[in-house]
Amino acid sequence: MTDRPSRLSPLAIAAAALFAVTACGITQGQTTPTKNDPGITGDTITIGTTTPLSGPASFYAPVSKGANAYFQYINASGGINGRKIKYVIYDDAYDPAKAVPLTHQLVDQDQVFAVVGQLGTPINTATRPYLNQQKVPHIFVATGATKWGAEYKDFPWTIGLQPDYQSEARVYAKDIIKNHANAKIGILYQNDDFGKDYVKGLTDGLGSNAGWIVSTQSYEATSVEVSSQVAALKDKGVDLLLIAAIPTQAISAMKTVTRLNWKPTIYITNVSASTINTKAVIDAGGGATINGMTSTFYGKDVNDPRWANDPVIAMYKQVLSQYCTPQPCNPVDATYASGMGSAWLVVRLLTNLGRDGVTRAGLMKAVRNMNFKACPDPNPSSVDKLATGTCDPWLFPGLSIKTGGDNQWPITQLAPGHFNTARKNWDIDYSTVIAAR
Repeated sequence: MTDRPSRLSPLAIAAAALFAVTACGITQGQTTPTKNDPGITGDTITIGTTTPLSGPASFYAPVSKGANAYFQYINASGGINGRKIKYVIYDDAYDPAKAVPLTHQLVDQDQVFAVVGQLGTPINTATRPYLNQQKVPHIFVATGATKWGAEYKDFPWTIGLQPDYQSEARVYAKDIIKNHANAKIGILYQNDDFGKDYVKGLTDGLGSNAGWIVSTQSYEATSVEVSSQVAALKDKGVDLLLIAAIPTQAISAMKTVTRLNWKPTIYITNVSASTINTKAVIDAGGGATINGMTSTFYGKDVNDPRWANDPVIAMYKQVLSQYCTPQPCNPVDATYASGMGSAWLVVRLLTNLGRDGVTRAGLMKAVRNMNFKACPDPNPSSVDKLATGTCDPWLFPGLSIKTGGDNQWPITQLAPGHFNTARKNWDIDYSTVIAAR
């Protein structure tokens, strides 16, 4: 999600805009412009993003592809209050030096209404000052860095969506204290705010037991190989490993653990929990290594038989098949669902703003005051009604998206899951919803 997203069995998630008074319980005053804000014409709403279509984080390319596919699906159904969505996507290769000028291009040349779902902590850290200076909505950033919610007063035009990383790490700390007392903990982390959030969250969550952390090893975001760091952790006597990494490095770490014939208890960030990633490890002979591995989730797993008859899964497969480009778009990769789930929220918010209420200020007022609940289980809606429903079909029951006042972390609940190598999927405990914040 992401760093991705977790999404949904990773999830990580991105996008937005909203409201008058709605059945969802969100209040919003209409803002009627004397002229349209940038990106708004009589028949289009132009939004944009930069994302890693190439480079070390290209595993996350399906996030923007999934979102765009959903927007095209909505456009084919008539659009949003008479307007079609245009989603401009540029490849930043997970490089802030590329993302900054591309973001300027989105604002200055493409005249986007909002930057939606920009992916990665280092990327959004670099682009946030400019977008806030220009008062361009910078919404549902596809990263769970804690600062998006903590620093909302300093950067009022930026907001995240997925659970923040420090809170996720505190959930792991609670589980470790309960089930792995006196573990010798090692942390592999990315050397930026993404990775450091996990180190801080786990340390704070362990409290008086923080001494259980015996070693930490970092890597740079541009690195693709982390075998030396993993070997160093093993040499320190670590028997419980937290992998706070994006997919390329997380896969490298799990494969290295296998090659070293090392058998630590493994926890992995939800931004790397996609079954595409675990498949790569299993194919390399690491199935036994990751069996029982722990992560967290906040959305429906598209590969879980429990949701096989849920209308959102039928819609997901239909949208990927008909509107995702370029093909192939593998529905097994839940990273697509992360993008599609956030795009559902964008459409819902823009729709609720009304045709005459689509302004940048109105959008930000809306995303700062959200209250969406998960749809009931089973969801009685038909596929064609999901886009206009007032409940979020992607969240699993018991979860919500809520902001207001000083709470500017939209999703703050998680459920634990353990990887089952025999099933090649996660066993998620949907009945155990943990308030992470």
